[in-house]
Amino acid sequence: MAQELHYATGKRKTSVARVWMRPGSGQITVNKRPLEDYMCRESDRALVLEPFKLTDTVGKFDALMNVKGDGISGQAGAMRHGISRALVSADPELRDPLKKEGFLTRDSRMKERKKYGQPGARARFQYSKR
Repeated sequence: MAQELHYATGKRKTSVARVWMRPGSGQITVNKRPLEDYMCRESDRALVLEPFKLTDTVGKFDALMNVKGDGISGQAGAMRHGISRALVSADPELRDPLKKEGFLTRDSRMKERKKYGQPGARARFQYSKR
């Protein structure tokens, strides 16, 4: 692994995370801010760092990410997806453990759209018999 740059895109709900990774000291930057400043919930930070922990690459890569769309939770899922894909591009041998845990699968669940003539996606106006 030379001083090369690895790029990947991760998606979750309506969030898109663009991830650039290079070998380094483990510094993670999200939208020009450190990960700890950008994500206030510990559970979201843990979700983002899962691919590194699974592949024993904690502190071996610097990651620069641009994230947009959706909320913090969806963005965390998009970042995890992008980091996983970038790790595979850096080292193809990491594909099997990441694939087994489901980190390379794009979670396609999205909010269902509101239907016309109704108050919501599944909700219906109350039926009046008389």
